Amino acid sequence: MAISIEPLTPAIGAVIAGVDLAQPVDDDTFHAVEAAMLTHQVVFLRDQAVTEQQQRDFAARFGPLHIHPIYPRSDSVPEIMLLDTALNDLRDNALWHSDVSFLETPSLGAVLLARKLPPLGGDTLWASATAAYDALPDTLKAYLGTLSAIHDLAKSFPAERFESDALAAAKRNNPPVVHPVIRTHPVTGKKAIFVSEGFTTGIVGMDPTLAGPLLAMLYTHVTRPEFTVRWKWRVGDVAIWDNRVTQHYATYDYGNAHRVMNRATMMGDKPF
Repeated sequence: MAISIEPLTPAIGAVIAGVDLAQPVDDDTFHAVEAAMLTHQVVFLRDQAVTEQQQRDFAARFGPLHIHPIYPRSDSVPEIMLLDTALNDLRDNALWHSDVSFLETPSLGAVLLARKLPPLGGDTLWASATAAYDALPDTLKAYLGTLSAIHDLAKSFPAERFESDALAAAKRNNPPVVHPVIRTHPVTGKKAIFVSEGFTTGIVGMDPTLAGPLLAMLYTHVTRPEFTVRWKWRVGDVAIWDNRVTQHYATYDYGNAHRVMNRATMMGDKPF
């Protein structure tokens, strides 16, 4: 496959053309897509008529896949998570987060496919946590590098909206974990801010009255417009992103319209 890569912003995002995920993807093409993801942090492919099996198999080339403890999944391909407004309350995706950072080994990334979209709205935004880190003063970088943060599944899945046996089991099986506030990418070596509104609940050893404002500042800083890209979906679009150094926000501005996205999530490693 002859592919082309068009960057979308200086900080993050690119469109890849010339790749058909419904056809066998050779190693050279896969590595080109992987390299583009590492460089641009989120990449987009248009007009992909892929099955759940093809989506799963492509995602699995990045590494082992995660099965979400709460969201519904495909009956025939359990590695495919169903983000379907007929099955889920998706308002909790309308905040900035890094997927499953409540795990000891959070997600490497994801392959997300748009299957059904509202007539208007439903865009997704991504933010570059490396660009945000690079823009910090050196003294603040040094201080943040000494801190660790607590990540908790329960923050994004409140009992009043997700109460179920699955949620209770997920909380038991996924107690809060601790990750560095600044993590280092295991491949590129770049540093990134690794706290998010979605799952971060505090700073280890810091009084909440001090940790709260610090975290709020970092949440706001990471999502400054110059560090972000906004994608307007079409059916058949695929997004592939590096979850280790990005955050994303799925806008919930389409009311009762039906929206269906399929996600395959690749497991990563322990942040350092």
